[in-house]
Amino acid sequence: MEKAELELERRTNFLNSLILKKKSVEEKQQHEHLNVRVRASDMSFSLQNHAFKCARDNLDVMGCGKIDSKRLALALKKEFDSTYGPAWHCIVGTSFGSYVTHSIGGFLYFSIDKVYVLLFRTVVEPLDH
Repeated sequence: MEKAELELERRTNFLNSLILKKKSVEEKQQHEHLNVRVRASDMSFSLQNHAFKCARDNLDVMGCGKIDSKRLALALKKEFDSTYGPAWHCIVGTSFGSYVTHSIGGFLYFSIDKVYVLLFRTVVEPLDH
């Protein structure tokens, strides 16, 4: 019975690796379609994809002219605050430095077209008086 269990585990691991590889390829294709490159992330793929789509939609509305970094940052912040709760922060630009503390699962740094976006969440705690 032990050999059968080992073989079943081996096959399960193999199938899981195939599934993960397929998901990775699909996400890479979607990122190429949106012209997105993830630089660093501690965020679920569903939240990442939401950020990418929101950024792409806002950039498309802006057109080919000059990118309004403040407007894009505000749009992403508002979208994530309203969808996932408060304390999201967003920095957008072509050149900036940062060093931030973020909540677990709430950090994404990516580029889209020629713009870099840093989106992160912090914990909001009530003040004790």
